[in-house]
Amino acid sequence: MTAIELNPSIAAKALSAVAFGEQTLTVAREDIVDVLTHLRDDASTQFAVLIDICGVDYPEREKRFEVVYHLLSPRLNKRIRVKTSTDDTTPVASVNDVFPAANWYEREAYDMYGIRFSGHPDLRRLLTDYGFQGYPLRKDFPLTGFVEVRYDDDAKRVVYEPVKLNQEFRNFDFESPWEGPNYILPGDEKAGGKA
Repeated sequence: MTAIELNPSIAAKALSAVAFGEQTLTVAREDIVDVLTHLRDDASTQFAVLIDICGVDYPEREKRFEVVYHLLSPRLNKRIRVKTSTDDTTPVASVNDVFPAANWYEREAYDMYGIRFSGHPDLRRLLTDYGFQGYPLRKDFPLTGFVEVRYDDDAKRVVYEPVKLNQEFRNFDFESPWEGPNYILPGDEKAGGKA
């Protein structure tokens, strides 16, 4: 794949590389709206379609999150990936005015990762419940979550309770199923299972 030629003023704001058959631009958080507007409006690029915005979590980095924008140019039959980085508290400028489809994707990134977008018209949770605590796609989010939700028939409402693990995590036996395990399986005590 050949890299797309960018306007020199935009090329100065972006670090370009080709990875996995697509061009990737790495842009400073402050320049994201300018770069995406240029990619949409310039006659040499014509990236008119925002395919997706997603978050990536790198907890060991100072700027923990990457926001990744995937764009498509139907006229040129090209795709491009644009990345920017941010931390827990610093918002990224919303690109909702550049690509109206960004509304849903930015809300999803906020709900799943806690990435904030300044200037977004309606930044609130989208996929999780109203009182949900935490951000489920962060790498430090516990696998079992913090609370469980169930419908209480007596109270006639949904109730939130701290997570209770009613059973141990499963003990997987990777031995051959033809040989059987080296211990007695629960329930086989009376059948005279192997020990």
